[in-house]
Amino acid sequence: MCTPNDSAVLHAIFNPNVPFGELYEQNEGDTHKDTDLDSNFPADLVREARNLELCGVKAAESGDVKTALQRFSEAIALLPDRASAYNNRAQALRLEGDVTGALQDLNRAVELSRGKGVAGRQALVQRGLILRLKEDNEAARNDLQRAANLGSDFARQQLVLLNPYAALCNSMLRDMIRKLQEPEIQEC
Repeated sequence: MCTPNDSAVLHAIFNPNVPFGELYEQNEGDTHKDTDLDSNFPADLVREARNLELCGVKAAESGDVKTALQRFSEAIALLPDRASAYNNRAQALRLEGDVTGALQDLNRAVELSRGKGVAGRQALVQRGLILRLKEDNEAARNDLQRAANLGSDFARQQLVLLNPYAALCNSMLRDMIRKLQEPEIQEC
């Protein structure tokens, strides 16, 4: 059983661009949505797949991304129509620099979850971030909007950053704060 601190560390590893507060937003009061999706599968297989995913998360936490990928792939082989392991494997693939593979897994996670529940929301956020890095802002905006509609505050923040006027205001504000923190030394 993970403690809240363990969960926060694991969350930081698998969702490095998501603030820690998002962890609680995604886990509290929302887990029943993924449990509802899991009820479509035999309980013993779900339990085994979750254990494989937990082993994968622990491997990634210790820096062994290859083992993490193996465990997530085993969970996928066990229950190929369950979204969670695809989402987790996508994060490990991203850690290895395989953005194409990560996008394929995120697409599958969104498809399987029908863009609902924790796995769907996390996949939409992660896919939106990757699309944003690829400068496909329209597709990123679409995914982030869907995640925001599912309750993701982080997705809402990212939508603001995609707004060019907000980005300009943020840039100006950042410059002002930097100038206040590091006042220029006047020469005599």
